[in-house]
Amino acid sequence: MVSQAGAGGAALLADAPAPGANGGAPSGIGAVERELALLVRRSRSASRRMSQQVHPDVDAAAFGLLTRLAEVGASRPSDLAEFFGVGKPTVGRQLTCLEQLGLVGRRPDPDDGRAHLLEVTEHGRLWLAAQREGRQAVLAARLAQWSDRELVDLARVLGRLNDVLR
Repeated sequence: MVSQAGAGGAALLADAPAPGANGGAPSGIGAVERELALLVRRSRSASRRMSQQVHPDVDAAAFGLLTRLAEVGASRPSDLAEFFGVGKPTVGRQLTCLEQLGLVGRRPDPDDGRAHLLEVTEHGRLWLAAQREGRQAVLAARLAQWSDRELVDLARVLGRLNDVLR
């Protein structure tokens, strides 16, 4: 049950649990599908709430763009669109908002005079650091009962999943 939907055009999983071979409990892959769908929905909701607290015009997906720019440095909008698997107009709208808020700046691409590169401003780095701190504080509170080993294992498995879904 995979459909194309939502911000980023990422493949999202449907709500309905997948029945097992006997029509009862979900199979292993069905359980993964169900839990992943729930995680995506809850994550989007939390991201939306946190973004709105900072500024009502900041789209939750824009946080991901800002994070990516901070990780890789100056990038073309088309490279960001390709990385996230979305259209250039979608990335363009989000980047325009980030630019208007002074979180992202643009400069000419030295390799192509017709193109431009986007990069995180100093204000954007400070904003991003504050956002990360807030998000990590929420996660730390929610996962306080988890051991360091469990957290490391979760990060490893999520990393593998992200690699496979890329």
